[in-house]
Amino acid sequence: MRFVVIGGDAAGMSAASRAKRNLGDWDVTVFEQGFDVSYSACGMPYNIADPVRDINDLVVRQARVFREKQGIDLKTGHCVERIDRAMKNVTGITRDGNQFSIPYDKLLIATGASPVVPDLPGFDLKGVMTLKSLDDGRRIKEIIRTRKVKKTVIIGMGYIALEMCEAFRAVGIDVSVVKPRRGFIPWMAPTLSKVVQDEVVKNGIKLYLGHEIKRIEETGDNLLRVVCDDIVLDCQMVLVAIGVKPNSRLAGDSGLKLGVADAISVERDMQTSDNDIYAAGDCADSYHVVTGKKTWIPLALRANRAGWAVADNLAGQNIRLDGVAGTAVFKVFELQVARTGLSLEEAKKEGFDPIEAVIESRSRAHAHPGSTTIYVQIVGDRKSGRLLGAQLVGAEGVAHRINAVAVALHQKMTVESFSQCDLAYAPPFSPVWDPTVTAANQLFKMM
Repeated sequence: MRFVVIGGDAAGMSAASRAKRNLGDWDVTVFEQGFDVSYSACGMPYNIADPVRDINDLVVRQARVFREKQGIDLKTGHCVERIDRAMKNVTGITRDGNQFSIPYDKLLIATGASPVVPDLPGFDLKGVMTLKSLDDGRRIKEIIRTRKVKKTVIIGMGYIALEMCEAFRAVGIDVSVVKPRRGFIPWMAPTLSKVVQDEVVKNGIKLYLGHEIKRIEETGDNLLRVVCDDIVLDCQMVLVAIGVKPNSRLAGDSGLKLGVADAISVERDMQTSDNDIYAAGDCADSYHVVTGKKTWIPLALRANRAGWAVADNLAGQNIRLDGVAGTAVFKVFELQVARTGLSLEEAKKEGFDPIEAVIESRSRAHAHPGSTTIYVQIVGDRKSGRLLGAQLVGAEGVAHRINAVAVALHQKMTVESFSQCDLAYAPPFSPVWDPTVTAANQLFKMM
């Protein structure tokens, strides 16, 4: 039996490695169009912030290890261009221009996601960058070094944009951020969003919200200009960070069913509309644990877990994944920012009757040295009493607190039941009433 994997990052290599362990007599072949596999993409902003650090430090496992120690036929520099479902084979081309073709018994599509780049003049110029692959990180570090970049413009305000604000400031680069929408972080509760915005501005980031980008121009030797409807921003590098889209074209062209956001539609066992083809990682959709509906939220843990599930199902274990809550955390200068579940607006769109509580609490007991402010927003449903989501912002104690709420969402707890949870207390770590429990108590009273 031959198991073929398209894509050599988190989901693809997790599936290939586990399949080789579980099904040692199977041939496992992985096609990766680049030359990097199994690396920590989420670590790139922090690597870029350190000019001395080699970006290859982010590689978790070298390609040769998969080949020599695990017996996986890993083919880098191989781009799959077509899936023939009738003949059960895949064809493509190598970086050297050679054609290849291979049959499969079971196939996994793990093609990930790609940065969204506006179809506007100048976005293909040298010095206009995105940050998704390790090669992107290499190019950014190289341009900073060779162009001696002093000014950069970031287009967008997602997780990567905010993390890169800090990374660029760490290497002495002036940063301007521009986006068409006026809201700073649209999905975040306004009180919490204002706290993050103030932190960004305090660290010298210039914000231009509500400005439509028209084009990017070259204005001289290594100089660029971002032209908006009413402002012009000069720089030496532009980072486009307005989001990503699933790489589902290959699946769509082969007739596989696509779902939310044009991601590949999969069942809970990661099977596509073809019984012999699976999809996992950022190219595939999932179920949301709060709504029970299909969603597309690209997450690192989900990609690795889905890869494992594919391999286990090939071995006959009948693994079905619960879904995602959209749990995420990121660092913005001195702040930790986290979320899980639905925001107030998202809950309204999903047909709930939502209500929120927003509180200000402390990270430690009130008299303990070093205590800082934590802001908590928690959302519940008036009709059912269910807990729907939460957001936290603070200088400490945020990143792991959000996990308690995520577990509660997976267990479909009510606001009342979460408010009764027995959470740990000691003065260096928390007030007697944990901030999330305080927020839940407040919300329960309102409900």
